Amino acid sequence: MPPSRLSPRRQASSAGATTRTRSSVADAWPQAALRRKSGRPASGWLLIGWFLFLTMMLVGRAAGLDFKLADTLYHLQGDAWSLHHAFLTEQVLHGGGRMLSQSMGVAAILALIASWLRPAWRDWRHPLGYLVLAVAASTLGVSILKQLISMDCPWDLSRYGGARAYIGLLATRPADYPDTACFPAGHASAGYAWIALYFFCNAIRPRWRWAGLCLALALGLAFGIAQQLRGAHFLSHDLWTLMLCATLSLLLARWLLPSSVSLAASPSSLEEASHA
Repeated sequence: MPPSRLSPRRQASSAGATTRTRSSVADAWPQAALRRKSGRPASGWLLIGWFLFLTMMLVGRAAGLDFKLADTLYHLQGDAWSLHHAFLTEQVLHGGGRMLSQSMGVAAILALIASWLRPAWRDWRHPLGYLVLAVAASTLGVSILKQLISMDCPWDLSRYGGARAYIGLLATRPADYPDTACFPAGHASAGYAWIALYFFCNAIRPRWRWAGLCLALALGLAFGIAQQLRGAHFLSHDLWTLMLCATLSLLLARWLLPSSVSLAASPSSLEEASHA
């Protein structure tokens, strides 16, 4: 028997249904994410992660890891922060790193705007909105904490050629000490804020998610090490920034992104997702 053929009207109807299905999935992403919250164990893992992190911070404080590492870096540079104004650490990794992160942010914003102007980019709208919001929240959150918490940089301390004694995070700061903005690590947030790339890629192309995470960790690590070499931060400052950025990225992903909708899905799987 000859294969059956759809009439032009049936073909148009089928194409329209597929388009409506894809549109309904894109429009339903925030609602789908909310419906799936109850099935995710992320909150429990996040609490466990914070418990382990705080335990690690307490152990590190008791062992004096911040000072041991800073002492080593300081002595290797001839008992001075010789790399404070070095071209690689100051111009490339600090100044250039800031410009790189800002350029990536501008690119994400332009892509988000394009997703509203170009129908073909409609499916990218919610993931791009999440990416812009998560990166902005991470960098802004770290910046606000820096202004609220006064802690000295290593280069401010008499131990490393500065003029002040070390005052811990929870200790009372002397009234005659100036306000400082060294905690948590601001420049490292320009890299760690892009941990949101993991969740962004997981929503659009899951096979890219680990590459996105590795990029964010590599940037944050490079920026953090550069600042430690310059005497701007202790190791714990960078670790707090990493944890804060990861937490904000995860919480916003749980709110804004579904875990099971992929742009690479077939029309049939998209139709199933639209009825979920």
